[in-house]
Amino acid sequence: MNIFRLAGDMTHLASVLVLLLKIHTIKSCAGVSLKTQELYAIVFATRYLDIFTSFYSIYNTLMKLVFLGSSFSIVLYMKYHKTVHRSYDREQDTFRHWFLVLPCLLLALLIHEKFTFLEVLWTFSLYLEAVAILPQLVLLQRTRNIDNLTGQYVFLLGGYRGLYILNWIYRYFTEPHFVHWITWISGLVQTLLYADFFFYYSQSWKNNKKLQLPA
Repeated sequence: MNIFRLAGDMTHLASVLVLLLKIHTIKSCAGVSLKTQELYAIVFATRYLDIFTSFYSIYNTLMKLVFLGSSFSIVLYMKYHKTVHRSYDREQDTFRHWFLVLPCLLLALLIHEKFTFLEVLWTFSLYLEAVAILPQLVLLQRTRNIDNLTGQYVFLLGGYRGLYILNWIYRYFTEPHFVHWITWISGLVQTLLYADFFFYYSQSWKNNKKLQLPA
């Protein structure tokens, strides 16, 4: 554990809390992509299967349980809660997200560090997480009506991955033989997908204007 890893975890946790705040307090999921949330639920379900086979620390286990529980609860709220579901913009959230799952699974079967069930699923979760934000970004571009909580959620989600990259750089220079190309490349792709959003988010904050993405 180092400061970059801890900051990344806390930023990731903050993104989830912001989204839960919006859903539970305002009873709205306007501007939130159910497709992205479903992909994240798959990401955490396949990545954290080792929770049943390995124990690393109480911190590690608690974080896994938080992300598993929050991701599935968000999906359930958006799909089945009477009030929250009514605010979901189904007509705009049309990205065919299931077409991302099979290529990521095939890639994990072909490119992995070790050909075991848990390792392939863990690798699959990395590939899928790298592109899971795409439906959300497309939805924001289509609606162009981004409220503060949704903007903060996406910003924190991208910020968490950026901090993890700093964590990898730190570990590369401080730990011998720390080389994980699959994790690094997946994380870099994921961060690059946020680049356009980060630019417009910083501009809106700098000019004190409402965040809008180009169509």
